[in-house]
Amino acid sequence: MSAAKANNNRDTYRATAVTLMLFGVLYLIDRLVHFASVGLPWVMQKDNFLLYTALIFLLIKHDKSVGLVLTGLWLILNFGLITALLGTMSAYLLPLALLLLGVILYWLSTR
Repeated sequence: MSAAKANNNRDTYRATAVTLMLFGVLYLIDRLVHFASVGLPWVMQKDNFLLYTALIFLLIKHDKSVGLVLTGLWLILNFGLITALLGTMSAYLLPLALLLLGVILYWLSTR
């Protein structure tokens, strides 16, 4: 059990290190090039940093729970963006998808 925990800690440290390096690279590029002047102002929006972190944790860690929670938080924080992208269908589709995802995660946690 301690070997699995050590591997989980190693994955967490690796994902955190990659996240910090990505943030450093993004800030450096933004200072040199300015994403807004190139037409990419969304790259440096603070709520997208949560999405970047979620994607890195999903890609690097074997335990996907942290990445899924961060992705869920990003979806909740950007509910307006998601509903605007989905149009009128999102009035029912997104809440049902969130409810279904919550039920699945709860079911998986109780197995």
